[in-house]
Amino acid sequence: MQKEISIQKNHQSVFETIRKVNEHGQDYWQARELQTILGYVKWDKFLLVIEKAKQACLNSKQKAADHFLHLGKMVDIGSGAQREIGDIVLSRYACYLIVQNADPSKLIVALGQTYFAVQTRKQELIERADYADLKSEDEKRLFLRDELKVHNKKLAGVARQAGIVAPLDYAIFQDHGYKGLYGGMASKDIHRRRSLKKGQQILDHMGSTELAANLFRATQTEEKLQRDSVKDKIKANVVHYEIGKKVRQTIKDIGGTMPEDLPAVQSIKVIEKQQRKQLKQKKTN
Repeated sequence: MQKEISIQKNHQSVFETIRKVNEHGQDYWQARELQTILGYVKWDKFLLVIEKAKQACLNSKQKAADHFLHLGKMVDIGSGAQREIGDIVLSRYACYLIVQNADPSKLIVALGQTYFAVQTRKQELIERADYADLKSEDEKRLFLRDELKVHNKKLAGVARQAGIVAPLDYAIFQDHGYKGLYGGMASKDIHRRRSLKKGQQILDHMGSTELAANLFRATQTEEKLQRDSVKDKIKANVVHYEIGKKVRQTIKDIGGTMPEDLPAVQSIKVIEKQQRKQLKQKKTN
């Protein structure tokens, strides 16, 4: 228990400390090290978790061999002698599937689920063709803002299933997510910190980095509420706060800037207006 508490308080994620990078610049983890971090004493028991993760990989129509690479390595056994033991090189996605299938009662597993969920979702977004082709900050902002609109609607639908129906209840629910992600700041606090005027929406004045963080918060909360079949609005508020807090911790773990410290930027509505004007000019030419 003490070990798990110290891990939770550590500023650098323990999963970051065992992350490695191959010659192609791709992140990977080794199963033996992940086994220790997740508190599995016996390799055989951890292999059962890995097998479940492999099956989940196949169920998602992906090749297990692309994410789980089996290999042998030499370890010291004393007196200068060595023996070969099996190990598995794991992709980020493989780690995500492993922690999703690991013992949920372990605090470190819960932390790992958020860490790898956020990192995997971030990589998926970066690799998406319609996002990867975007060159400018304005294009990325427009794309992420549209994505956030879609997922906020989905989140609202899931929240309704948890009993959050009244507009005031939903505003409170949203503030719990902001407070987790922004270190205790509610939407009105963020609005004031950015020196925005009455009627200006904070999401419209976020850069792509901040929008991405809020997108991860929304999608992870949506999935968590559905996965746990949350039917109580107080519990839903707690879930939203905790997800926001864990996304914040992940940002800290990788050395990112805290969202409240990111600058307010020109309203996205100005960019949308400019785009409409350019489109109109093209049609008239």
